[in-house]
Amino acid sequence: MSLEIIGKLLVKYDTQVVSDRFKKREFVLEMIDETPNGNYTNYARMQLVQNKTELLDRFNEGDSVKVSFNIKGSKYEKNGTTSYFTNLDAWRIEPADAAGSDMNAGGYSQNSGYENAASGGYNSGYNGGRSDSNSGGFSATSTDGADDLPF
Repeated sequence: MSLEIIGKLLVKYDTQVVSDRFKKREFVLEMIDETPNGNYTNYARMQLVQNKTELLDRFNEGDSVKVSFNIKGSKYEKNGTTSYFTNLDAWRIEPADAAGSDMNAGGYSQNSGYENAASGGYNSGYNGGRSDSNSGGFSATSTDGADDLPF
C-alpha cells in the first residue's frame, strides 16, 4: 500500500548502520490537523532504508515536504510471546510546493493528503479530521464519479 503525506520536516536523525547488509535513517514529520474544535498536531516517525537514506540530505529541518511511503508490519516471537511492530517506510521525498499542494501560512497542507496512489487515482480524501458529512472525518472520492468504495 503506497501512501502520501505532507508535513513539516521536524527532526532528521543520522543514518544507522544496523548490520553490514542493512542501514536506516529516521526522521519526524509534523502535521497539523484542522478540526472545528481547533488544530491538533500529529507527529509521525518515519524511516528510509538502504540506498534511500540519502534522500533526506537535500532537505533541512523546517522544510515542508511531501513523503511517499509504505506501511510495513511484522510479527516476531520471543520467549513464547508474539509481538508486532509497524514501520512507515518512506521511498520518496520532495518539496511540498513542487507537489502542487495547497499550503497554509504555517507551511503545512490544510489536508494532510493521505492518498492511495496505488489504486489508480483513488483518493481516500482524508480531510484532517473535518467532517463534511457524517463520514466521521473521512470522505471518499473517485476519479470517475462512481461509488467505488471497496466495502
